[in-house]
Amino acid sequence: MKKFWGEFKKFISRGNILDLAVGVIVGGAFTAIVTALTNKIIRPFINWILAAITGGSGLDAVVTFLGDPVMGADGKPDLTKSIYIDWGSFITAILDFFIIALTVFLILKAVMKSKELMKESAEKMKKATLSKAERKELKAAGISPRDKVAVAAYFAEKEAEAARLKAEEEAKAKAAEEEAKKNTTEYLLREIRDLLAENKALKEEVKEAASIAEESKAKKPKAKKVAEKVEEKPKAKPARKKKAE
Repeated sequence: MKKFWGEFKKFISRGNILDLAVGVIVGGAFTAIVTALTNKIIRPFINWILAAITGGSGLDAVVTFLGDPVMGADGKPDLTKSIYIDWGSFITAILDFFIIALTVFLILKAVMKSKELMKESAEKMKKATLSKAERKELKAAGISPRDKVAVAAYFAEKEAEAARLKAEEEAKAKAAEEEAKKNTTEYLLREIRDLLAENKALKEEVKEAASIAEESKAKKPKAKKVAEKVEEKPKAKPARKKKAE
């Protein structure tokens, strides 16, 4: 029994249970406010608009009878004895829902925004306030905690040094990873494939160069024969001058 009451005490003392209890109480009070807003302000306004348009009594007259309505002594349908669909109450419930949903959304948005602002301010205060270890570190470096410029420069230099060391470590890790990849079967197969591709391309270049050389060699005898034929042609005799009479 003692264990049971201990678990029950632990259960009811949780933060979310207390928050839920507060939410239920506030929600009940808020529902009354929303109902009053809908029934006393919004619904009469809608009734006034509908009465001006249709000439009826507003949402109270927006009903659909299932069968013949029971007429009262005043000649009007007796809603307490008739079977009907009350569209006016349905529309009012929809208005209640949208008002509550909009209000809850705005409250949650405000709460989340306030939490973000509180978190940012806490982080700023944490950055602005030096810890005991940081004070000792500044004292060992010969810097006064009151000298804000020197403190900021010291920690900026420290952050830059930490970033440089981190970059060096990442570069070493990457180099080690690349070196480890070189010893794998997949890397060796890739290297062999690249070498074979280069060898094939080199062979094609050599073959093309040999083909060009052969074509050039075949053209040389033809050029020589053409030159010999040109040399064998008789030279044209110079024209004789006419004797002067």
